[in-house]
Amino acid sequence: MRLSVAERREELLRAAVEQIEARGVAAVRIADVASALGVSNALVLYHFATKEKLVAAAFTHAAKGDLAHLRKLLARRTTALRRLRAAVRWYAPTGQAKGWRLWIEGWAAALREPTLQDVTRDLDRQWKAAIAGVIEEGVAAEEFHCPDPTGTALRLTALLDGLAVQLTSYPGAVSRARAQQWVDEALARELGLEREALTAPRR
Repeated sequence: MRLSVAERREELLRAAVEQIEARGVAAVRIADVASALGVSNALVLYHFATKEKLVAAAFTHAAKGDLAHLRKLLARRTTALRRLRAAVRWYAPTGQAKGWRLWIEGWAAALREPTLQDVTRDLDRQWKAAIAGVIEEGVAAEEFHCPDPTGTALRLTALLDGLAVQLTSYPGAVSRARAQQWVDEALARELGLEREALTAPRR
C-alpha cells in the first residue's frame, strides 16, 4: 500500500529519531535514515531537502510526542498531586520515558544549531509551564502548599535533566532506585509534604 505524503513523513521522522539516538546528531547521515527504511536517499531529500532540516524536524516530532503524553497524564480525572507525580515519574530517567539519549544529543547540538535551540527551548518552556500549571491547581485545591510554582517547576526539571545525564552518560554513577528517592524527596519538599504523602491512598 502506497503511503500518503503525511504518512511517509511520519515514517521518515520516526526513523530519523531512531538513527539519531543510535548514532548521534553529528554522525547520522541521510543514507542511514534511507537505509533503515529501504528507500532511496533522494526520497528522504525530497521531503526534507537537507540533513539539517531532517534533524530539526525529527526533534520537533519527538518534542510533540513527549508533550502530547505529558498533557494526557495531566488531563487525568484525579488529584493534582497524583497527576503531578505521574508526570514527574514519567519524565524522570528512572521511569518509562524513552529518548533521554536523543535529548542529550539535542542539547549538545543546540549549542551550535539555532534551529535546534529553538526546538529544545520551546519543549523546555512548555514542560515547565505544564508542571507549574498543575502545581497551581493543587495549591488552589489546598492539596499542598507551594509559594512559587514556576520556581518549583524549574528546580524539578533541572534535577530530572541532571539525573538523566548521570544515568545515561555515566552508568553506575547513581542507581535508579536512589535517583527515584531523590526525585520523590525533592517533590515532597517543594510541596511542603512528607514523602509518604506522595503514595498515600486517595481519600
